[in-house]
Amino acid sequence: MRRGNRRAPPPDGMRPMLYRWNGTAWSRDTSFPGADEPGWLGKVQFVGTQVWILHNRAGAGELLRRSAGGWSAVPLPRTLWTYQDFAAVPGAAWVVGEDDTGLKVLHYAGSRWTTQATPDGVLYLMGITARTATDAWAWADTSTGTSVLRWDGTAWRDAKVPLPPNSNVHTLLLEPSGRITIGGSQYTDGVARTYLMTFNGHTWRTAYPPLGDTYTEAMVRGPDGALWLPVRSDRAFQSKYARVDGPRTTFSYGPERTNAIDVKPRALARAGSALLSFGTVEIYGSKPNLMSERLGG
Repeated sequence: MRRGNRRAPPPDGMRPMLYRWNGTAWSRDTSFPGADEPGWLGKVQFVGTQVWILHNRAGAGELLRRSAGGWSAVPLPRTLWTYQDFAAVPGAAWVVGEDDTGLKVLHYAGSRWTTQATPDGVLYLMGITARTATDAWAWADTSTGTSVLRWDGTAWRDAKVPLPPNSNVHTLLLEPSGRITIGGSQYTDGVARTYLMTFNGHTWRTAYPPLGDTYTEAMVRGPDGALWLPVRSDRAFQSKYARVDGPRTTFSYGPERTNAIDVKPRALARAGSALLSFGTVEIYGSKPNLMSERLGG
């Protein structure tokens, strides 16, 4: 079955696309460095009054920064063959990936880059996040399984998080209150089930909400204080979301989309008293379209 014509990528690779919301409407921004060159845009982070974006620019990595004065770029000190993730806070940024010599953790302290060492046995960093310049966390594949690492301003160390046996980590949320939430999957007899771990400053607690094998990468703390994440929908024409508030899990649907055959939320974001969802939707007979949905306060 043919769903419609899909435009072939340019012969020298894909181009990055960036859209900005000005409070009234979305518009495409082509003013950033490298907008017309092959490459892609990765994670977007707000750092104070600036916006930082991981940018692969024709194979080389850089951090784009947008302030009131416009765009600037901070080139990475070396080219990696994979750029896995990045995190930025006032006074510091990290980029993790690999080159032909193995795992690399690149650290930016505001004026220069350094390469940071990880504990022995760490094979691959799957993601990184940070609360401050001296409090960063990463989840890693190691020779003994999945582990959580922490940067304390001096070195990366095993954070000794008691992850469930035979599990992996999808995401880690650091909150200003000091609370930490980890989402991932645990495998039992080859079957995956989603788990959530929370740290209240003293103790880790693990729960298994009725989420099936949901991938939790898009999970956020909503403006209502609950955890929100997209789940597999049982309606082809509507997205579906889970709200986890302590021991209680409830579900809700996005707006109906006429002739939709697949609605895929990919990322959630908190914006004041609203929750925003972004992704794609496939409409019968046409190419995939960008999707945004809003849950009001």
